[in-house]
Amino acid sequence: MEHLVSMAIFARVVEAKSFSAAAVRLGMSKSAVSKQVARLEAGLGARLLNRTTRQMSLTEVGEAFYVHCARMLAEAESAEQIVGQLRAAPRGQLRVSCPAAFGHLHIAPAIPAFLARHRDLKVDLTFTDRPVDLVEEGMDLAILITRAPAPGVIARALAPLRWVVCATQQYLERSGEPAHPSDLTSHNCLSYAFEGHDDAWHLQDEHGEVKIAVNGDFRVNNGEAIREAALAHHGIALLPRFVVWRDLQAGALRQVLPQYEPRGGSASNIYAVYLPSRYIPLKVRAFVDFYREQIGTPAYWDC
Repeated sequence: MEHLVSMAIFARVVEAKSFSAAAVRLGMSKSAVSKQVARLEAGLGARLLNRTTRQMSLTEVGEAFYVHCARMLAEAESAEQIVGQLRAAPRGQLRVSCPAAFGHLHIAPAIPAFLARHRDLKVDLTFTDRPVDLVEEGMDLAILITRAPAPGVIARALAPLRWVVCATQQYLERSGEPAHPSDLTSHNCLSYAFEGHDDAWHLQDEHGEVKIAVNGDFRVNNGEAIREAALAHHGIALLPRFVVWRDLQAGALRQVLPQYEPRGGSASNIYAVYLPSRYIPLKVRAFVDFYREQIGTPAYWDC
């Protein structure tokens, strides 16, 4: 019984694959985590981890011991979760990461309403367009825009990702309006620049998909920056509808080639992802349910 806390910390170190990441997740210093594991090893009279300056691995004893520690920790978390569900009030800090443009336009504006509904919660929101490791970075939840989330997480679909080719009326009057995807080759096309996204635009109609190698003088890894360039009459943009839905509704941007459905590289859906658990934490469930309600079906930016 005297080793229960150290056993829980040891399990977190193994799951996080490092003392530093476990310390972040536990809200402790790295040295405190290391001392707890060392104390546990001394009490058991056995080495549980092989440690070097660059890597960490389980010993044979540690591997067998971890199985029981992980089971103990899961049962403890389940017990806490049951109490939390009976109290029926999500509380504590919720750490969320999301892509910058989507987070700025659709997550952050609704945070005050979410917190007004759940007054015992605090939200720590991080904007990042890179992949997030939920365990290493201590995140409760991540919003991802992808075709398929990585294995090992629970994914809840929030909305499909729909794209639109668009430009201002002024640009189209000056440069001409494309009648076929092949006409895009003579236009200044404003493009995303990120890993897994090529310089070709993919458009589909009832006859199949057309792939066009476009050219332009501006590439950037942020949808809002492309939107600003398009609104400045600088070219034709391929953008997610969630970035430009207001501009399309107001007529500031016009859809180009409306008879074709654009395909936006490798991303096709917007997901909320979190780590698997026997009981979904109430704060995570509350966040996902709230935003599914806010976004609606179809998503408000696609209407």
